[in-house]
Amino acid sequence: MRIVVLGANGGTGRRLVRQALDAGHDVRAVTRQPGSFPVRGPGLEVVAADVTVDVPVGGADVVLSTLGVPFTRRPVLLYSRSTANVLAAMRRAGVRRLVVVSSSATEPHHHAEGGFLLNRVIQPLVTATIGKSTYDDMRVMEKLVRDSSLDWTIVRPSGLFDSDSVTPYRLSENRSDGIFTSRADLAACLLAQATDTTWVGRTVAVTTAQGTPTLLAMLRREAFGK
Repeated sequence: MRIVVLGANGGTGRRLVRQALDAGHDVRAVTRQPGSFPVRGPGLEVVAADVTVDVPVGGADVVLSTLGVPFTRRPVLLYSRSTANVLAAMRRAGVRRLVVVSSSATEPHHHAEGGFLLNRVIQPLVTATIGKSTYDDMRVMEKLVRDSSLDWTIVRPSGLFDSDSVTPYRLSENRSDGIFTSRADLAACLLAQATDTTWVGRTVAVTTAQGTPTLLAMLRREAFGK
């Protein structure tokens, strides 16, 4: 299968490219900084592109988007602008299958596994302040994808963390009680969508159940980089 990965140089993108190559797929890794892209292997094509301007999807069987930006209080437009370009490029190239990464925070809800601190303090604070512009633009992105005529899937992870291996991750429609998703599991979920039609035209939440950090550990990492 010929797979285009957008945002390939990010934490999830690199894992996705590696997993796809290991599975025997041909991969076009799209990044603005190809010189720093660390993954190598047969079947890999690294392409320099800014997807808000140009989206090289010609010849692909599926486009997997892991595009993302850090939180900022400034207006965020990456998700909506890039997605509009991706949709247009896919229509021109005749490519139908699209999978995009969004976030569980685009639809804030009570997490049964989150407890008082996450549900009553952290989630309302983040979604109303440093994450507001990001999640607002993600919602625009989701609407653009849903309104398209493509074979789309929106994937919503929870709080992302790094892990070396893929676990038996959990999938549920729209939202999940889980509060963490490893980047390895997110990458594996995205890759699975390339060949699985179960979630076409649907939004799926993906969470990790094994080997997750504590909420305190995640807070320390975000606050102090530890």
